[in-house]
Amino acid sequence: MSPPLPFWPTSGPIDLVRHDLPHPAADTEWWYVNTHVRTPDGRELGLFAAFFRIIASADEATGELTYAHSMTWAISDETNRRYVGESRVDTRAPELGLERIKNGRGARDERLNRAMIEILERGEVPTPDRVFDGAVTVATDRLRLDYGDASFEKQADGSYKLVLVNRREHAGCELVFRPEKPPIRHGDDGVVRGAGGEQMFYYFIPRCRVSGQVTLDGEATPVTGQGWYDHEFGGYVLPAEATAAPSEPRPTHSAPPQPAGEGAGIRDLGWNWCAVQLDDGTDLTAYEILDTRTNETVGKWMIAIDADGKRHSLTDVTFEPGETWTSARTFHTYPTSWRLRAPSIGLDVAIEAAFPDQELITVISKPAFWEGRCRARGTLRGHAVAGQAYIERSGFEHIDTLDDFFSAVGKQVRQSVADMLPLDPSRAQLRELIASEELDHYMEGVDPPSMAATLIKPIREITDRGGKSWRSYAALACCDVVGGDSRAFVQWLAMPELMHVGSLIVDDVQDRSTVRRGGPTCHVVHGEPVAINAGTAAYFLTQHLLQSDELSAEQKLRIYDLYFAAMRAGHAGQAIDLGGMAELMPGVVATGDSATLEQRILACHRLKTAAPAGCLARMGAVAGGGTTEQTTAVGEFFEAMGLAFQIMDDVLNLRGFKGDLKQRGEDITTGTVTLPVAIAMGKLPEERRAWLWQTLQARTSDPVVVAEAVELIESCGALTACTERARELVEAGWRKAEALLEPSLARVMLRAFGWYVLERHY
Repeated sequence: MSPPLPFWPTSGPIDLVRHDLPHPAADTEWWYVNTHVRTPDGRELGLFAAFFRIIASADEATGELTYAHSMTWAISDETNRRYVGESRVDTRAPELGLERIKNGRGARDERLNRAMIEILERGEVPTPDRVFDGAVTVATDRLRLDYGDASFEKQADGSYKLVLVNRREHAGCELVFRPEKPPIRHGDDGVVRGAGGEQMFYYFIPRCRVSGQVTLDGEATPVTGQGWYDHEFGGYVLPAEATAAPSEPRPTHSAPPQPAGEGAGIRDLGWNWCAVQLDDGTDLTAYEILDTRTNETVGKWMIAIDADGKRHSLTDVTFEPGETWTSARTFHTYPTSWRLRAPSIGLDVAIEAAFPDQELITVISKPAFWEGRCRARGTLRGHAVAGQAYIERSGFEHIDTLDDFFSAVGKQVRQSVADMLPLDPSRAQLRELIASEELDHYMEGVDPPSMAATLIKPIREITDRGGKSWRSYAALACCDVVGGDSRAFVQWLAMPELMHVGSLIVDDVQDRSTVRRGGPTCHVVHGEPVAINAGTAAYFLTQHLLQSDELSAEQKLRIYDLYFAAMRAGHAGQAIDLGGMAELMPGVVATGDSATLEQRILACHRLKTAAPAGCLARMGAVAGGGTTEQTTAVGEFFEAMGLAFQIMDDVLNLRGFKGDLKQRGEDITTGTVTLPVAIAMGKLPEERRAWLWQTLQARTSDPVVVAEAVELIESCGALTACTERARELVEAGWRKAEALLEPSLARVMLRAFGWYVLERHY
């Protein structure tokens, strides 16, 4: 381990007059507070704030340092289960973000990196991160941080004053933290370590008396309570430190800095951190840093502070997560309960989140982390104890690729459907599905087990097998991308899936299909009458999900119109599909003019897939309060992606799906006239056109003949033409939408999703 930097206090008490000050040579430094406060009317609130400074560059000639700054903060309103968070960065954020991606510290999915680079290269910052409103200044002779609309200052009497302002949310605070205990060294007598030998000096004041005011929805309310203060500074010691690239700003305060440029080390660390204030005057703080790929502990510490301020360093600590919650915005899964144990002091404390949704999303520094107000209860030294806690959880949520992301989305979609359609429903749950409180008499004589067997189970058997969940993602993403908050509409996850599964069940009856999502089709298992009824019912079971107190009457009417527009379009597309393309083929074979055939196929794709996707996107934009122009643009973009999705599906059917998801050339075997076939008909000579049509009519399963047909379509350029047409559709749709959408994480995801549709292999 490298020796400590010369400005670290190696022994003796912490001198706050000196060490609260900014440390110019520290590669990374942060100041952090959290607090639990109460309003006069008994409302319980929590708040944390973290101010960061890193060395961004050093002049090779003069050695002069340039710093970059960022901050995160959030208010947890336990009474209303509401979380108001903010992430701020300085004007160098785009430059540092590009450097991070260049050095291999971006996402593992290059499509996400490309989408982010498009924004950063324009000098823009994607929301929810925002550039500071105003200048950032850090005093050198005292602790005075001015970060735009936020400030943190050490006052003459030794107290700390925190001021936060979020003008968009009309939220903030003006609080004073008055220390009631002395500063305490964390870790190994103040030194905390990471996987590569990096060092930081870390001290904290575990208990402060807090007073002031908190503002929510523009209303300032006086508060009092208890607070916590942390300060950490230091950095990674390299032999040639002057030439090292800068480390990145961090959205959390408990992680050690990593060697600059070692992207895997940064990406693979996760940590749990807690600060607990018990009602007997004891304070506890613990953290564990893990290599999340191997689950090996990199560092683990626990400090217990008695009521009189005496410090105890403990090594027998276990800090284990329990129940989990999944975000409907990032689809990260976080623990919402923990168990903190240290047998040497008889400690066994359960920590539970005040409410689950305390996730802070920050794009430039880190995709997201969980930091929130909690309650603690258990035993210490043989006595029952209770108190308040703050927990920070970051780095464990590895959704690094779009495949990972949609896998996580699919899991939540299936859970949403299961919650809505339980296999063993109660009477109340069934009434919500098939009647209402007003129409309770409709339930007379209804047998829940029988209803489950003939209505719910047939639907669940298909949904539970999983599927492509991008339709469910569309509505929530488009709510966020126009500036709305999809958390208010998380129940919508089930709606697109049930709409889609209903159509699959009915389509399979009509097409006489026997396999769906890797298992037997619904009508094979349950018979055609049950399948038709269950599939049709799936269209309507979600009606109550459209209800929301967040929507105006006008928005509700518009959303209903869009839902039924999707249904009408889907059935019209199925009518085209059932009619088939055979009637057009003799003329196409004779003339080579495939224009009408191509239009007919695209009409089928547009109505069956693109139009429902576009309507779902518009529904999300309406719910998010988007303008008419924004709503139209995101709707048309998803229509373009839906059309491109089906075109690429036709291409992959012939080129082969990843993992042999479907048999290569299956469309040849079933005699389906797809867009590649139509385009090939316009490129091939008459003799080959006739042979291809005869092969399709024969519905051959001979692999040699199927391979010859696929090669014929490929060699004439039809598959390349399809791929290019799909790309043109997506790019044209994006160009129109992009101009109307603020740079944001949601916009990054939509842009990357467009490429995902074009570049997918399954």
